[in-house]
Amino acid sequence: MLHVRVVSPPGATGDLTSRLAADPGVRNLIVLPGAARQPHGDAVQFDLLDQFANQVLSDLRALIGDVSSIVIESVDASIAATGASAEPRSGDVPPVWDLVEAKIRAGGRYPPSFFALLVIAGLIGAVGILTNSQILIVAAMVVGPEYSAIMATALGLDKRDRGAIWRGVAALAGGFALAVLATLVFGLLIRWSGVTPKLYEVGVRPVSDLINSPNVFSVIVAVLAGIVGVVSLTESRANALIGVFISVTTIPAASDMGLSAAYGSWSEARGSTFQLLLNVVLLIAVGAAGLAAQRAIWRNRTGRAAARAGRPSPDA
Repeated sequence: MLHVRVVSPPGATGDLTSRLAADPGVRNLIVLPGAARQPHGDAVQFDLLDQFANQVLSDLRALIGDVSSIVIESVDASIAATGASAEPRSGDVPPVWDLVEAKIRAGGRYPPSFFALLVIAGLIGAVGILTNSQILIVAAMVVGPEYSAIMATALGLDKRDRGAIWRGVAALAGGFALAVLATLVFGLLIRWSGVTPKLYEVGVRPVSDLINSPNVFSVIVAVLAGIVGVVSLTESRANALIGVFISVTTIPAASDMGLSAAYGSWSEARGSTFQLLLNVVLLIAVGAAGLAAQRAIWRNRTGRAAARAGRPSPDA
């Protein structure tokens, strides 16, 4: 269930409340004429069952446009004497696309901490490569914030939003460039200081070899991870999303690019570069396609359910 707060222009409140009162998914409708400030208007509040949310929110935007304010909150628990039979089974509830897109767009902001985390993750990955530590490689994958930029870019493609696409691509390119540069400097310092781990120095580099050798399985993992990532975001499955972070080779590839260049291993640096580009491009493409596919699937599913119930088809 969602709790929605609306500041409605006084001239639109009558039509708005009539629309809300007639909807079977609206509960606890409250109207406070003239109570809102900044912006001024009527305060309207109501609870909304998730399976009706997409259509109701779409109608809200159509009724009050951009001249007002709509705030949506998730309700953790609801205790009610009536209406329990209207609650859907979990499998019948489509994603609330306004919330999904707001979450993705929130990750499409790139403060200095975004770039700092990419650099730190790159350095952790470099230590993992030097010491052949898979644990540190996993840690670097978890620390790296690049998936938020990847999904923001994917949403930009899905919505034909060129601004979001260019911001995401610029953040990814700049962030990974900084990570590679930091890892290169770190590698040169380690090489100059003479503390390079013996196995890495003699060419025994199992972790590095895995990273800089992209193959068909790299493609398969990237595609599957992209699908899981989109489903995790739309279904709010945080545990599965963590699995995405530690299954694709983005940050480790950036680390290996800088480290291989520092040690003059140019073929390994080229392989890592291809690995990085392969994963980022596939994750963006699968993310955009996955968002569009899920909308289509839910639109058809809810349309069939509405037809069986004899009511107008909601927009999934």
